[in-house]
Amino acid sequence: MKLLAINGSPRKTWNTAMLLENACDGAESAGAEARLIHLADLNYSGCTSCYACKKLGGNSYGRCAIDDDLTPLLAEIEKTDAVILGTPIYLGAETGLMRNFMERLLYPYITYTNGPNLFPKDVGAGFIYTMNMREEQLADTGLRGRVDLNEYYLRAVFGHAESLLSCDTYQFSDYSQYESDIFDPKAKAKRRAETFPKECEAAFRMGARMIQERGTRAHETPPLSVG
Repeated sequence: MKLLAINGSPRKTWNTAMLLENACDGAESAGAEARLIHLADLNYSGCTSCYACKKLGGNSYGRCAIDDDLTPLLAEIEKTDAVILGTPIYLGAETGLMRNFMERLLYPYITYTNGPNLFPKDVGAGFIYTMNMREEQLADTGLRGRVDLNEYYLRAVFGHAESLLSCDTYQFSDYSQYESDIFDPKAKAKRRAETFPKECEAAFRMGARMIQERGTRAHETPPLSVG
């Protein structure tokens, strides 16, 4: 069993990465291999609208035709059992790193027919979001709708989707060094100390649960055929 965690943050040791690391630890606790990939380390583009992935009989039907640093990662995801995408929220959406990755990951498997998608199997899939906004601001900003939409696309391709939202995150290690008068550094530090560890535990459980669920399905006895 294997889980891949994809970090869409340019920071490799902060909130998003920490939550993804906990998800990897959870997967490993359930007996899986887990790996954290930082998109910031890769050189790639978003979708170029070449439509090679949709051309019937084409060499790239059902897969992205672009050859860059994402190519081996996309191939590896086809062989994994669970994938968790992690991103901070910038201007009400996932980062550019994550958005470009999502275009390349999801679009080739989506068909313009009434039939099934082209991804070869059902896998665990989820999102971890980190953001500065508070929980009560989610509805006002429309972010909840974006979370639902991303879950829709994950479910359409992978057959599974779930999300973990980490709100009111600790952005700076020293708020006095940055223009940040609207924030209460003490309140931020308090939430970091009291709430973020619980969110790390939730990420751990997410990673473990995805592997456990895949393992259960793998060991289920198929129904006997009749006739």
